[in-house]
Amino acid sequence: MDPRHRAAFNRTYSEERYARYRAGLECRVGSEVGFRLAETPAFLPPYFRDACATAAREIVAQLSEPERIRRMRASLPERWTFANESPLPSFAVVDFAAVRAADGTFVPKLIELQGFPSLFAFQVMQRDAWADVLDEPDGAGEWSCWFGGRDRAAYLDVLRRTIVGDCDPQCVVLADIDPARQKTAADFFATKAFFGVDMLDPRELILRGRKLFRKDGTGREIPVERLYNRTIADELERDGYELPFHPSEDLELQWAPHPNWFFIWSKSSLPHLVHPAVPRTRLLSDVAELPADLTDNYVLKPLFSFAGAGVNLSPTRDDVERIPAHARDGWCLQEKIEYGPAITAADGGDVKLEIRMMFARPDDEPNLELLTNLCRLSRGGMLGVDYNKEQTWVGSSVGLWPA
Repeated sequence: MDPRHRAAFNRTYSEERYARYRAGLECRVGSEVGFRLAETPAFLPPYFRDACATAAREIVAQLSEPERIRRMRASLPERWTFANESPLPSFAVVDFAAVRAADGTFVPKLIELQGFPSLFAFQVMQRDAWADVLDEPDGAGEWSCWFGGRDRAAYLDVLRRTIVGDCDPQCVVLADIDPARQKTAADFFATKAFFGVDMLDPRELILRGRKLFRKDGTGREIPVERLYNRTIADELERDGYELPFHPSEDLELQWAPHPNWFFIWSKSSLPHLVHPAVPRTRLLSDVAELPADLTDNYVLKPLFSFAGAGVNLSPTRDDVERIPAHARDGWCLQEKIEYGPAITAADGGDVKLEIRMMFARPDDEPNLELLTNLCRLSRGGMLGVDYNKEQTWVGSSVGLWPA
């Protein structure tokens, strides 16, 4: 997007440099990466970077208002309501499409959001791997992806305080179903490398009274004081998995983030937001009459899917009618957004850009702070690492600018 850096990158692009970047990243992670890595970073011009940051902060501020939280709480299923909810989530992400404005510049338009973690540790390694193979940025000496005037060390300090808190790292676990097999396992390995936090399937936790324990490699039981929660509740429900404790149990346990926020801050929040970057969004249960331009101008989305699962880009009346009335509060209709041709690949083709603005909040901080970003590149209809796998210049990336 920044024409200076894009032109220079494309002019010197080679498959050899891309291979060095991938090898350097996987060496840092300590394993293969389970999703496609794009051939380029996204070079963000200051105007677009700052527009994304401003819009994301304003949206998170709206989400944090007590009255809006009260209304959004209606999306929290009783069966997945956990005890000891925190005042705000420890993590949040806000996803924007890069959309071309009438004057030819790009503006952010909200796609979705979550009160849930993303690849916070992996993005550090992705930035580092690109910095190793890129030329110096205009003599500045460093490429940045951090917000709030932070550098790499300051970012990692905030992330450590959010994930580990005041606990011994061996008493903190990253919890996800069969974590080593998840596509996001690269982030789990990166989290271990930075903070000494092990990954664990939550079904392996041991409940004794109000406390949780895990076994180490020798079979010794170690108390679990804090869960870095990466477990998706609907995955537990879909596959019939059971936790060793009931959500309503009052455990001696710290959450990062508390699982209730996965539901409270989600796509169901979009109808409650009023912002120029937010497209019109309604719960399907609130739509009395379907719009005449439904197929051309709207997207049908399940509220709690992950990685784009279940999204219908061109819904028909029949698609809507197949959703039972009792389930329609789990779906939303969102105005369709036209991604602009944000990035020109070295082969001359256009690439779409989605940017995820990533927030964290240590326990001793009152508000979420914007820390870094994640980018997804696409040449197809869907964004995300599960799509366009046979194409080039698509997949996971990071937005960079000269520090």
